[in-house]
Amino acid sequence: MSPVIAVPDYAVESRVDLEPRTSAIVVVDMQNDFVDPRGSLCVPGAQATVPVIARLLQACRSRGMLVAYTQDWHAPDDPETTLWGAHAVPDTWGAEIVPQLAPVPGDVVVRKVRYDGFYGTPLAHELHRRRIDTLVITGTVSNICVLHTAGSAALRWMRVVVPVDAVSAITEFDQHAAFRQITFLYRGTLVPSAGIAVGD
Repeated sequence: MSPVIAVPDYAVESRVDLEPRTSAIVVVDMQNDFVDPRGSLCVPGAQATVPVIARLLQACRSRGMLVAYTQDWHAPDDPETTLWGAHAVPDTWGAEIVPQLAPVPGDVVVRKVRYDGFYGTPLAHELHRRRIDTLVITGTVSNICVLHTAGSAALRWMRVVVPVDAVSAITEFDQHAAFRQITFLYRGTLVPSAGIAVGD
């Protein structure tokens, strides 16, 4: 029998103000395999975050904020398939970003082979050359790719903001565990998406 434990407290702020010239929003792995019920690793709740993320993208783009995407990308013989099975196989429907959140010209899209959006990708370079110091992280899965990307940003001394209704996890426990780690370990800020204010 698994032990029953209380989730340590974590704070959710009511509002976060962003400077659009030094902030970016990243959409983590919102691909058909993770979001669509027909996908190989569909995450419960991921579909519900699509309109939330879409609204955030519209607000950020209207203020000139950089929009970036991570795209999980695994060859059939990738070692990660031994953990999760085949998923996000290059040039397949499952690997495509869901159409409601499709990138537009000017967005940054990086393909990744591990959980961390920075590992082996040009994401750090793209953010650094634009002098980005604040990263709003949305997407899936909260305690895996979202958490590892948030941690990697924080270890680069970036300010991390996570809209709590714009991320999804496989279980409720995983969601709360990710929020606890983001705030406690990485000193990130949690906020409802409606509380994100993008300045002029």
